[in-house]
Formats: sequence, C-alpha cells, structure tokens
Amino acid sequence: MLVDSHCHLDYFANDFDEVMARAEAAGVTRMVTIATNVRKAHIYREIAERDPRVWFTVGTHPLHAGEEPDVTVDEIVALAQHPRCVGIGEAGLDYFYDKDPPEVQKAVFRTNIAAARITGLPLVIHARKADDDMIAILREEMAKGAFKALLHCFSSGAELARAGVELGLYVSFSGILTFPKSEDIRAIAADVPADRLLVETDSPYLAPVPVRGKRCEPAYTAHTARVLAEVRGMDAAALARLTTDNFFRLFDKAAALEKAGQH
Repeated sequence: MLVDSHCHLDYFANDFDEVMARAEAAGVTRMVTIATNVRKAHIYREIAERDPRVWFTVGTHPLHAGEEPDVTVDEIVALAQHPRCVGIGEAGLDYFYDKDPPEVQKAVFRTNIAAARITGLPLVIHARKADDDMIAILREEMAKGAFKALLHCFSSGAELARAGVELGLYVSFSGILTFPKSEDIRAIAADVPADRLLVETDSPYLAPVPVRGKRCEPAYTAHTARVLAEVRGMDAAALARLTTDNFFRLFDKAAALEKAGQH
C-alpha cells in the first residue's frame, strides 16, 4: 500500500474513475487532494466525499495569496472541521514566479500556520526559491507554539531540510527525485530520518521517470517510491510500509478515520 500524500484531483474531472482505477492497480490506495484556494474548499470537499480513498486539505497556495489575502484563521479552522479534511494548506512561499509580493505571501502563510496550530492538523508547506525566509518564519512561528508540518515536493536546499527536521517537520518527495539532474535531492532524501519520509506525486505535475513528459497522476507514486527505496537501500515493500506508517502518524485524523472504518 502506498499513499499519495499530495495530489490535485480537481484536475482529473474528465477521467476521475479511470485515474482512481490506475492508482488502485499500482498499489496507491489512499491519497490527499490538496487545496490551493480557501474559497474553492467546496471543490476539494466534494472530491473527498465522492471517493472514500481520498481526503482533502484547506488552505491558500502562495501563488494565490494575492487572490485571498483577507481569508481569516477562523474561516480556515471552520472549513477544517469537515470529517474528511485532514490538513491545512498547501501554503508557504514561492519566489520563483514574480506574482504576489513576499510580504503578502508571508502574511497568508502565517494565517495558515495559525490555523494548523489551532486545529492540530498538519500544515502542508510549499517552498520554492525561498529557503532563508522559510527557515526564519518556521523557527519564529514554532517558538510561538508548536504545529505539525510537512515540507512537500521537496526541491530546496539541504539547510531547509535540516532545519525542518530539527523543528519536527516531515519531508515528502515527488517525481523530482527521479530526474537525472536531481543528485542533490537524492542526497537529501538519503539523509532525512526514516520516520520523517513521505512520498507524493503533486499530480498533474512533475511526472517521474520513466513517464516523464506525461500528465502525472497518483498511480505514479509507485515510480517515486521505487527510486526512494533505492536511495535508502530498502526494498520497495519496506519503503511502502515505512512511508504509509509515517503518513498516518502525521495525518492522524486520517488514521482515526481508517481505524473507524471510515476511510
């Protein structure tokens, strides 16, 4: 069993059933569809309500921060009360694109952090070309009060990985891990503590080798997991067990639903 800890199933409206069937056939039996806009929470909620293999999150992606800078902590917390909402985000900082000013992104990120702290749900963090500011904010906010979090689709530097682990964060790897030029990412993946590792697709983006160039989908979690197992010197089955156990430890609301037979 594998869990795709981060995918965007709202992109698969036209062939949802086929995508889910391929995921199941590949051993990817659970997944989290990730929010990018709080104001579109109903879309992610409806997907999770449609299929018991799917959970969802609520939050504002940094590239959409300027679209909803006025979303409040209370709004996010209220939406997160839904039984199938298991996380906050994705939220964070993205300086790769010159879209929304850093100060707007930082403010929205802190709003999502506060919601994660209040709800006890893990924060799904997006970090791109913003390592120094991300480290500073995480340290500052963690000092205000602990919260659970995951550095998703990790493609940053080793310093952010180390800082995240020191703060208790988990680290998730996507198809980027499989790219020929991703030696640095594979080296980081080899060093992350075993109990902090997760896998994901970030589909429909970043299809892994050997399906590079295709639309990514949850089934492809298996390709990334295979490479992560090689990097860690593990067999694929052991890596699947490890990352699934880690997922349920972090996303404990999902674990409770599983235990209650309400996956």
